[in-house]
Amino acid sequence: MVKAYRRLLTAVVVLIILSPLGLLATGTAFGEWGTDELVHEVGYIPIGLAKYAALWKHAVFPDYSIPGFDSGFLAQAVGYVASAVLGVVLVTVVVLVWTRLAGLGHDNNQ
Repeated sequence: MVKAYRRLLTAVVVLIILSPLGLLATGTAFGEWGTDELVHEVGYIPIGLAKYAALWKHAVFPDYSIPGFDSGFLAQAVGYVASAVLGVVLVTVVVLVWTRLAGLGHDNNQ
């Protein structure tokens, strides 16, 4: 399976390694606004976002950093990479479970 997806896996690993480049940018990334920033950017807070905003208060890696390990560029870069790895793993698990439940997985008996 790894051989079949070698290019995709290589691209994902490269993107994970490059993820700390976001530390060099100023301001916030598009779409990563909190409710306080959203009011300033678009002028209002959508009802659904206001209703569920409290669900995201306790992130595993808040602001892409590892709590207590966020001083200095290198430490922040480690947090970005860890966040990217966690995100890739979670998305992969969700997609694999979803395809298995939907019966879209490969059948090895054919």
